[in-house]
Amino acid sequence: MSQDTGKVTSIFHSVLPASDFPPDTTYTDHSPHILMPGLVDAHVHLNEPGRTEWEGFWTGTRAAAFGGVTTVIDMPLNAIPPTTTVAGLKEKVQAAQGKCWVDVGFYGGIVPGNARELRPMVQEGVRGFKGFLVDSGVPEFPAVSSTDIALAMAALADEPTTLMFHAEMIPPVSDSVGDDVQWSLPPLAPVGPLNEYATFLASRPSSFEFYAIAQILSLAHIAPNLALHIVHLSAIEAIPLLREAMANGIKITAETCFHYLSLAAENIRNGDTRHKCCPPIRSKSNQDGLWEELTDEGGCIQTVVSDHSPCTPNLKLLPASITNHTGSDQTHKTTVDQDDEEDGKGNFFSAWGGVSSVGLGLPILWTEACRNDRDVSIEDVVRWCSTNTAKQVGLEHRKGDLAVGFDGDVCVFDDEAEFEVGVEEMLFRNKCSPYQGRRLRGVVRETWLSGRKVWEREGRGFGEGKPGGRLLLERRE
Repeated sequence: MSQDTGKVTSIFHSVLPASDFPPDTTYTDHSPHILMPGLVDAHVHLNEPGRTEWEGFWTGTRAAAFGGVTTVIDMPLNAIPPTTTVAGLKEKVQAAQGKCWVDVGFYGGIVPGNARELRPMVQEGVRGFKGFLVDSGVPEFPAVSSTDIALAMAALADEPTTLMFHAEMIPPVSDSVGDDVQWSLPPLAPVGPLNEYATFLASRPSSFEFYAIAQILSLAHIAPNLALHIVHLSAIEAIPLLREAMANGIKITAETCFHYLSLAAENIRNGDTRHKCCPPIRSKSNQDGLWEELTDEGGCIQTVVSDHSPCTPNLKLLPASITNHTGSDQTHKTTVDQDDEEDGKGNFFSAWGGVSSVGLGLPILWTEACRNDRDVSIEDVVRWCSTNTAKQVGLEHRKGDLAVGFDGDVCVFDDEAEFEVGVEEMLFRNKCSPYQGRRLRGVVRETWLSGRKVWEREGRGFGEGKPGGRLLLERRE
């Protein structure tokens, strides 16, 4: 790798001795560890500016580097202002200057009334666009109707971009086909104790995802050349719908997340709102179905991402019984503490929804693959988390592979070592994650960005260096 250009200059497919290189060559034999492309996490909420008490560019990208992630793509919401205008994008870019330890790209958002902003944001370098078909959880990023989606598709029909959707939506309860049934509505009223995960799960059934995807596909004819993408797919019931659309020539793919592939509803303790996210974590059998689709190279699930969506711990409303629990016990708590019930602690409906995991994804995925005897190789992981995620955001010409001319982004991965997730392993701002206390297999020993080491597990850590990540603002081609 060139220290001047930051690019890969040559590749050798076997380990050569130091004597094969000029005397002044910096040489390290990382055997028996694996050298793999840095991960491209294409779904991260960094929340800056505006909600930096939740996360920020400095902490979020350090956490990414810890886990071998060399590129993150920042979502358009949870920062204030959201990235729904060129002005909002420029404010976010300004906030990121000098704070990024890895390379960072940006998504734009689609909200009611901003269709005229979309093409200008493409020119300014956003990597894609995201919209919600259900309430996003923050007032400055409202959900879109079918009319809004149609306008966005028309505006982006011939642009080199990807239009992505948070696909949850309440199915209509009448024969109406107008927008009255296509606007986002609240989730179903809870039936059962609010601190029981089963109550929350029942309020957001798989039919929400199925119907939302059906609505998106019904509009795909407006922009047949536009790449469509479903973010954080959790319901296997939607897979046949997506496969049929792909077979009919619709350009659509889906991603799933580390938490859907490793956590199961049956094992979530009452009140443990660290697991709350939308769409929700579903059953173990559903998880197995996601793995089955993921491991089919021709399937609709092409990528795996973190959807790191943090908040301050108080917004999770964790009861004391969970706050004080740092082990890996997965048994249900079958009784409700009266004090917790009275102060709203452990309420899955009031707690913020989002799982914190940026920088932990590689060992989470590898642990699940190894411990459950899934037929998964490191090459598969690279495809899901580097190659295909880079392609999704238009960076396949420089990211996602170890090849001559590509960015010198390298993850040195020890696939045998294990570690327990503690505070020291959660470099994101708020140490509140369902993975705390879990033992994971696979340790990132070093992370290299553009030919330079930015982090190492043994020794200097981040050392005395300064953030060297770049903002990826070149227009997609």
